[in-house]
Amino acid sequence: MNPLKNLLFIISIFLSPFSFAQEKQKITIEYAGIAASDPEIEDGALIFLRDESQQVHFIHKGVNLWCDKAVYYQDQDYIEAFSNVNMKQGDSISMVAKYIDYSGKTEIAVAKGDVVLTEPNSVLTTDKLYFDRTRQLAYYDTSGKVVRDSSGTITSQIGRYYMNAKKYQFTKDVVLVNPDYTLNTERLDFFPDNGHAYLFGPSTIVGEESHIYTERGFYDTNANTGYFQRNSKINYDNRTVEGDSIYFDRNRSFASATNNITVTDTLNNSIVKGHYAEVWRDKDSVFITKRALAITVQEKDSVYLHADTLMVTGKEDNRITRAYYNAKLYKSDLAGKADSIHVNHKKGLTELINLKRFSSTDAFAIARKPVLWNLGNQMTGDTIHLISNTETEKLDSLKVFNNAFLVSKDTISEDGYNQIKGQRLIGLFKDNELYNVDIIKNAETIRYMRNEANELIGIQKSKSGSINIQIIEQAIEEVRFINQIDGNIFPEPDFPRNARRLRGFDWRGEERPTSVDDLFKDDPPLVLPKISGLEDYVPPEDFIDDSVAERLEQAGKATPNKPNRAAQNLPQEDEEKDPKEDLKPKKEQTTQPKVEWTPKDKPTEISEEKKKLKVKGEE
Repeated sequence: MNPLKNLLFIISIFLSPFSFAQEKQKITIEYAGIAASDPEIEDGALIFLRDESQQVHFIHKGVNLWCDKAVYYQDQDYIEAFSNVNMKQGDSISMVAKYIDYSGKTEIAVAKGDVVLTEPNSVLTTDKLYFDRTRQLAYYDTSGKVVRDSSGTITSQIGRYYMNAKKYQFTKDVVLVNPDYTLNTERLDFFPDNGHAYLFGPSTIVGEESHIYTERGFYDTNANTGYFQRNSKINYDNRTVEGDSIYFDRNRSFASATNNITVTDTLNNSIVKGHYAEVWRDKDSVFITKRALAITVQEKDSVYLHADTLMVTGKEDNRITRAYYNAKLYKSDLAGKADSIHVNHKKGLTELINLKRFSSTDAFAIARKPVLWNLGNQMTGDTIHLISNTETEKLDSLKVFNNAFLVSKDTISEDGYNQIKGQRLIGLFKDNELYNVDIIKNAETIRYMRNEANELIGIQKSKSGSINIQIIEQAIEEVRFINQIDGNIFPEPDFPRNARRLRGFDWRGEERPTSVDDLFKDDPPLVLPKISGLEDYVPPEDFIDDSVAERLEQAGKATPNKPNRAAQNLPQEDEEKDPKEDLKPKKEQTTQPKVEWTPKDKPTEISEEKKKLKVKGEE
């Protein structure tokens, strides 16, 4: 070092404020214990060392920087700070590192080695951090970690912090670890003040009780609520919820979904569909409406249940399904219709219910009276019970309470119907076909009698206390009258047409669903809400954008024959891609800055000469 220059420099400290320029825009040296020049580093460069009392202190436009050792390049207004470096902006932002270089012209800092950036609601740690004061943007591309007490820890390969917006933007291998869940995504926009997180690209949120997948979503880490779109689904134990739009509340174990919803129960082999649903995990219940459809998946023949509203409640070993308002049931050999249908899956009991609120004069009373079709037979009554074998999944028996009526169309005549009515009906099934029927109390019948050649013998009409019917191949084979009151067989011409219908006769074959689509044929037009959704993905801005390139160019003009130190150590391109482009060929990066510099112009991070400048007390 030059002792004379050193002496003159120290004297100047006491004669005037310790500043190397009167220009307000230049870096000001607030304090230095030892100062010297060293032409071996660079002509005109000044070296500062701390003393025993305090560190070297610089100020520039409201930013304070402390370090144990610094090299200041006056002509480029550029500082390299070494050892225990601390940079503060105002009262809220602080950054510490082993090394920081800072340009007073571009207002860009590069921090290296155990970098810690602290703001009121989070702490960022990384190995290298770029900080643009003009845009108030911090950026890392060597992996980093952000810790926020209430939200957890966020790690990623690339990250940005927009200080004005108080927003973090993480990309590439993003992981948020919270005591209650772990979030993985391609990109995460995070606001530490309110804990709001925006997810882009394939993302998962995995907790002890739920697993969420989405490709576009929002999550409130404070309230533990979320909103998800684009191929989103939530797994609750053995139940999966899918829909165009899903809302999630972790604290209440609640989820709701809108438009094109599917709720799949893998344990009970059932599926519920519709366009609005609510799922309560702790209550083990599902509420679904708007073209609601429940499907009980069976090996050979699934059962479909449709109504205005469906409710599925109870644990898997005691589950209940309720369908109400214009409920319909369909499988290949069975169909039903009622105002409400109640299914107890444990007992294998299906109840078709006629609500009492409909009077006999109500136009909907007949239409909504429970009706059941099995192959060629129609059964109606005030209430119908179907009992299934829960192991074989086949129909076992049938009960019709009050005003029981069994009708089957005669196979040949155009308007002939076999009819049996009574107070109650009990039927038995074999291989899902009705083979035995008992009509109990006040039984009446009208039956078209045919011989083996299917020739009409006559029409039988009778009354008795009870009737037993044997059915073979969907045709009445034998009828037994118990406590018969009267009965006769009439030739067809002698049997009046107005007497060929028992009181209460109501053939409803046109209402019978013959396919899954038929379940919806008399539904009102479906009007779905328009989901405005979350904002689309916008690619992250490059750290070296046009404004930075312009500043770098201007910074180098004052010293055209020297390396532009403001440009050293800066990232030359951002290795990122749009999460939506994951399955597409990788595009070329086009974010190269306008200012170009060659490797030979870039000095080493810490030259050997600078390493020789030991701070007092250093080894």
